[in-house]
Amino acid sequence: MGAVDRLLELLKIRRVLLGCDFSFEALCGRAGVRKARFHDLRHTCASLLHEQGADARMIMEVLGHSSIRVTMDIYTFVRLDSQRSAFDRVGDALRGDGNPPDDEDGTAGALVAV
Repeated sequence: MGAVDRLLELLKIRRVLLGCDFSFEALCGRAGVRKARFHDLRHTCASLLHEQGADARMIMEVLGHSSIRVTMDIYTFVRLDSQRSAFDRVGDALRGDGNPPDDEDGTAGALVAV
């Protein structure tokens, strides 16, 4: 296949994908959900799999990537509530038992240099 033929093939694929985006946007409008590109579903899929604890390699293979780095850097996002939950768990670990400090000066579970 020559360069011109390959370019024409890519243009055909692009036209199909643009049509898919247009149809998907119309479906979003009819369903009453926020408008999104069809391609955004890949990001959503990766992020939801990541939040549910799926292995990075498995997510990479589902999306068809050749590199975990692409998958994790570009396609996965951590929601704010997940970040808050992670920091809450760090706080629980620093307190030692998952309970708030119960002493008067608030130093229970404080880290001490030895």
